[in-house]
Amino acid sequence: MPKYMTKQRKILLAYLSRYADESLTAHQIADALAEHDISISAVYRNLADLESEHKVRRMTKGGQREIYYQYADAEACRASLHLSCQKCGRTYHMDMIGANILVNSVAQNERFEIDRANTVLYGVCEACQNQ
Repeated sequence: MPKYMTKQRKILLAYLSRYADESLTAHQIADALAEHDISISAVYRNLADLESEHKVRRMTKGGQREIYYQYADAEACRASLHLSCQKCGRTYHMDMIGANILVNSVAQNERFEIDRANTVLYGVCEACQNQ
């Protein structure tokens, strides 16, 4: 059940939805929202609530201990597989045709249904490959 929509929560959700393709740490979010007097503890508290409501996805990146958060309540996120670049940290929505081929192949060959909204594939994006 969603919590009461406080001013801090509205500001946080607005910020996260503007950066829906990015994975951000709680400290990055708190720094970005500092002008709104939102403390790091308020950011952590709201992120925990949003995660329990499936509006935010929590993840780690290969070889790192830091926790990252990504807005997951956008319609595009719910139906997509996600690709996360291990170099630049950006997260992309996988092309729907490619995602459907992968999901259908796994379903047929492995008899396993993939949860699209909670699936992240890690690798290196094209921009980072060309650097």
